[in-house]
Amino acid sequence: MRKIILTGLLLAFVATTSCKDKVKESAETEQSNSVEKLVVQHHLGTTEVVKNPKKVVLLSYGVIDSFDKLSIPIAGLPKGNLPGYLSKYGNDDSIVDIGNLMDPNFEKINELGPDLIVISARQSKLYDELSKIAPTIYMDIDKDDYLGSFEKNARQLGELFDKEIEVEKELMIIKSKIAKIKQISENSHKTGLIVLVNEGRYSAYGKGSRFGIIHDVFGVKPADQNIEVATHGQSVSNEFIQKVNPDYLFVIDRGAALKKNDLNTAAFSNPLIEKTKAFKNDKIIFLSPDVWYLSGGGLESVGMMVDEIERAL
Repeated sequence: MRKIILTGLLLAFVATTSCKDKVKESAETEQSNSVEKLVVQHHLGTTEVVKNPKKVVLLSYGVIDSFDKLSIPIAGLPKGNLPGYLSKYGNDDSIVDIGNLMDPNFEKINELGPDLIVISARQSKLYDELSKIAPTIYMDIDKDDYLGSFEKNARQLGELFDKEIEVEKELMIIKSKIAKIKQISENSHKTGLIVLVNEGRYSAYGKGSRFGIIHDVFGVKPADQNIEVATHGQSVSNEFIQKVNPDYLFVIDRGAALKKNDLNTAAFSNPLIEKTKAFKNDKIIFLSPDVWYLSGGGLESVGMMVDEIERAL
């Protein structure tokens, strides 16, 4: 009789334990299934991402400034050579320094265990390797559709982090300012030339280039319609600048962006450039190199770019 009772108790214990395990397993499965995920399509593929990811690693200054504008926490970013307007992140000990923008520290990223990694063109070759660590999405600007790709990126972030209302508010402000700038440009005969200066050497950029937003979005008429569309621009001289004679000369100083030097204003004080309408009318405009060269494409940086052009015209 005692043996029967003990056997019965043992069977009851096993059954109870089994039920508890099944309930626990069911709860875990239900919890897993309740996690909302989004499928993000981007230039390098399709990535499934958990909505509202907690740990995010960013490898794009433009995306960092969008996170900043939307008050979204960042777990890791490259702290070396941050643009000045994002310098506060360099001193934030709660954010892991993941190395160099062009050569991130994979070990640190892996240790961080991110839920999401966001990259741009500078890390496109690292996409497959980074995707092995965490879901990775490519978020950059299409120079052939600057405004469209900028809006798409912003709205993707809004959807991922439940910030749709905030994103639309920022986009509305930016687009309203752009409309005013375009109206000024369209009603003016004045032309502009965009020049990147690098240790005394000039490269010109026109429509469809990395800085083409000035022509393509803001509507400033090009001083030269035939500037070669190339990654590093078209090499030009003082003679070229004098010949095309722009009303506005927009200057981006690469050295000031990378080496944190003072703007090289002296390069544009020479007899040839002094003959241009831009010089005579005090319209040689030194754009913020941190924003235009290092960053751009984010809610904060595009807003700053808009403001600079609005003040210039």
